[in-house]
Amino acid sequence: MDSLQPHIRCSRQDGAAYAILPGDPARVERIKGFLEDVKEIAFNREHKSVSGIYKGVRVMAVSTGMGGASTGIAVEELHHIGVKNMIRIGSCGALQKDIHMGDLLLIHGAVRDDGASRSYVEEQYPAVPDTELLMCMVETAKTFHFPFRIGKCRSHDSFYTDREDEIDAYWHEKGILGADMETAALFTIGALRGVKTASVLNTVSLFEGNLEEEINGYVEGIYQAAEGEKNEILLALETIVRMEEKVREQEAGR
Repeated sequence: MDSLQPHIRCSRQDGAAYAILPGDPARVERIKGFLEDVKEIAFNREHKSVSGIYKGVRVMAVSTGMGGASTGIAVEELHHIGVKNMIRIGSCGALQKDIHMGDLLLIHGAVRDDGASRSYVEEQYPAVPDTELLMCMVETAKTFHFPFRIGKCRSHDSFYTDREDEIDAYWHEKGILGADMETAALFTIGALRGVKTASVLNTVSLFEGNLEEEINGYVEGIYQAAEGEKNEILLALETIVRMEEKVREQEAGR
């Protein structure tokens, strides 16, 4: 498809092999600071897009907005313009007590507790990342000594149901590391479309946080969350470079 995509307002001439997908359009602005030769592409609804060069590799950054539905639209339309690798850089709430503000969660599977992924395929279908892309991310996180955990997240549709505490306690007991709203849709739709996907989540709220402690630690917490965001941006970009090096080595060996 060469036509302008109706929601992200990008076309094939804007596309790249790699895209970083933050939820928040403001995060696209912060990604720009890591890129050279930045091109502003579009800003329509929740979808802000730019492209640029990082260490010789062309990269898009496109915001997905909140939730699986808008994420699914972004994944579909980016696939239409030729994007083959998509890395979500998002935020999450911790579901385990030993996860700290700014810790990065590298997701190897997502609980599909969202409507978007279930509208595509039965719940038995797994929401998992591309293995090669995930392994590149793990190798990169170790190289840069980022504070990170590898595990599962739960993707959901609302922060404001009447059973939030009960739901969080349930998934805590099942060993789920954190909760977001987009990873399950990204993994499920990406896999169905033949797109390589990965997700890294920055911890911005603690599990069963103590109100007094959180108020006293507010400034420190904001700093740690901001550092986590910088780390996940750099992690995604360096993972892309590592992945591209593997692709070039494979092509050279043919």
